Amino acid sequence: MSKSDPPNVVWIVLEDTSPRFGCYGDPVADTPTIDGLAAAGRRFPNAFCAAPVCSPSRAALHTGCYPTAIGAQHHRTSQPTGSRPGYESTPPPYVRFLSEYLRSAGYVTVMAGSTDFCHATPISAFDICSSANSWDDGRPDWMVEDAHWRDAPEDRPFFAVFNPTMTHESGMFGDPDEPPATDPDAVSVPPYFPDTPRVRNTIARHYDNLARADERVAELLAELDAAGLAEDTVIMLFSDHGEGMPRGKRWLYDSGTAVPMIVRWPGHIEAGTVDRRLVSLVDVAPTVLRLAGHAVPQHMDGQPFLPGDTPTRSYVFAARDRHDEFHDTSRAVRTRRFKYVRNYYAGRPYVLWNDYRNRHPIMAELLAGRASGTLEGPAAAWAAGQRPPEELYDLAADPHEVENLASDAGFADVLDRLRTALDSWIEQTGDRGLEAEEAMLAHQWPGGEQPRTDPPAIISNSSADRATEPVADRVTIPSPADVQLYCPTAGAQIVYRIVDEHDRWQLFDGPISLGPGTHAIRTRAIRYGYTESEEQSATIEVVD
Repeated sequence: MSKSDPPNVVWIVLEDTSPRFGCYGDPVADTPTIDGLAAAGRRFPNAFCAAPVCSPSRAALHTGCYPTAIGAQHHRTSQPTGSRPGYESTPPPYVRFLSEYLRSAGYVTVMAGSTDFCHATPISAFDICSSANSWDDGRPDWMVEDAHWRDAPEDRPFFAVFNPTMTHESGMFGDPDEPPATDPDAVSVPPYFPDTPRVRNTIARHYDNLARADERVAELLAELDAAGLAEDTVIMLFSDHGEGMPRGKRWLYDSGTAVPMIVRWPGHIEAGTVDRRLVSLVDVAPTVLRLAGHAVPQHMDGQPFLPGDTPTRSYVFAARDRHDEFHDTSRAVRTRRFKYVRNYYAGRPYVLWNDYRNRHPIMAELLAGRASGTLEGPAAAWAAGQRPPEELYDLAADPHEVENLASDAGFADVLDRLRTALDSWIEQTGDRGLEAEEAMLAHQWPGGEQPRTDPPAIISNSSADRATEPVADRVTIPSPADVQLYCPTAGAQIVYRIVDEHDRWQLFDGPISLGPGTHAIRTRAIRYGYTESEEQSATIEVVD
């Protein structure tokens, strides 16, 4: 593949990772490969997620839309909670995954990572997909064992997503007293944690996991080098959200929203550069579309940032809503210097119950300290305190966000400016998180029942019949001929296979030309959040 072609694009999406790398100035990190990637590309020190937990953040990443704008703001909705049944988010019908746009543009799309999307993985999204999350009901019949860009045809560009999981918060859930490889005395303990041996061991174990992730990144880069594809591939490395520690993941502080972002594109991005613009993960999808030479849909909230794209954000926004058991509503807006957080449930404790998070060794230390009354300072305030309606932080002076300036008259102008910016964002994006989840569910799944995608129709076009009736079973038509597929469900995407011609499902994005011969066509349709349609099939014989 030459450099004149659209570039290959590889995402390396780390789990639960704040910028704890050597290239970000962390002296404890053992991340030589990631540091080398930054030295060969561009580092973005002001990159942030749109939601500090995985499924809403991935919704933003893959659609280019804020989760709150498309009804994907709640996490783990597939699990029933109290009287509320489990459900899948159902975005507006015009919302599509980035990978579908790329498939239509000729890319082969590969998913070898987490498919935690707030709804089942649509069959239309990827040519090759190997991921099935533990909460899915088995692996769909169209998934493969090990998806990889090596399975893509050599004459087509590829978009591949890899998702090393060793840095997930669960990687710190082991024996908290087991000695880590990283020196616990070398790590820095933030002021909102008690400085105990168990806390230090746990943070050190996270550094161990980061070193393992760095090794996996080295393997992926070596595979591209060995195939001679490094020069023609854009590498984008980032995390789904901030680190999986208390007051990090699931929270709107920088510890939960700041993510690493490194992009390497030989010949197009100057090596060793640093771009200090504000960047959101909602910007990644439109950026990749621009790299692929594809127009950016107007409904996308993100804006391209590579290369030659110069718009500069004044703000990044993030939202916190229901996570597993607990329901919450908080919104945040950040500038290069200040962070404003609005807590809609003011007066509630900072720490709401969450079974999964409470398995974390540092959370256990915080809870033990709260019960014994031994916590001090910011740790005590967070573990036992109640949230104010508003929080304002000067990140230059207070990077850990522990001194709330919302009532400080000296920052009244800043507070008012960020209030206004957040109000405008909420209004412009139509924040679905401000309505009751039950009301949203009733709109998306009337009666609490999952809608089913209508089965697609197979419609032949030839001089014998100019696409007036669907093919019921079998038809013989003269050449030249083509076939159109149609689904009456708004927003449904359609895939098809022609037996003996396709070994994988193809995305339908225009009429399918049929040459002389007998063609057995299979087709399915899916709208995100709906049940997949029944499969339809027909045989079309084209004669000269």
